[in-house]
Amino acid sequence: FLLALVYGFRSAKRFGIDPDRMMDVVICGLIAAVIGARTYYLAFDGQGLASFKDFFKIHDGGMAIYGGIIGAFVVGGIVCKIRKVNILSMFDLASLGFLIGQGVGRWGNFVNQEAFGSNTTLPWGMYSEGTYNYLLSVQATLAAEGVTVDPTQPVHPTFLYESIWCLVGVVLLA
Repeated sequence: FLLALVYGFRSAKRFGIDPDRMMDVVICGLIAAVIGARTYYLAFDGQGLASFKDFFKIHDGGMAIYGGIIGAFVVGGIVCKIRKVNILSMFDLASLGFLIGQGVGRWGNFVNQEAFGSNTTLPWGMYSEGTYNYLLSVQATLAAEGVTVDPTQPVHPTFLYESIWCLVGVVLLA
């Protein structure tokens, strides 16, 4: 987020956006993104809420990027109208910020040992006790879906692929 914000401040004038007004859109969009990400996750995880306090337990996991993008897009557009910021220019600038954030943020999947693909023999395949334990625990589910993944072999680091594509996108579009 901070790298995207730095990029936004450095590029705002080029997009014809006043940095102070941009910051208003960013602050409101960030709040809406967090609320949207949590709401989306809770709406589709099938567990619901035991109490309203559970909504705020984001430290237990449960955020969905789709809801974050929807929340930021809707509220950001509204704030653009209110603060008289060109919506299309702001969305162009924000799209690069999203790519920066997604490209860097995907490394959290590496830290958590999640978001990996099927087995690979490529030299950058990843293997850890975490991936082994997870894959071992879901063998029955994978088999029911017709998928075979050997927990003892390296897997594709799909977070790495997405991170690279996002950062290449920033370089090509900036």
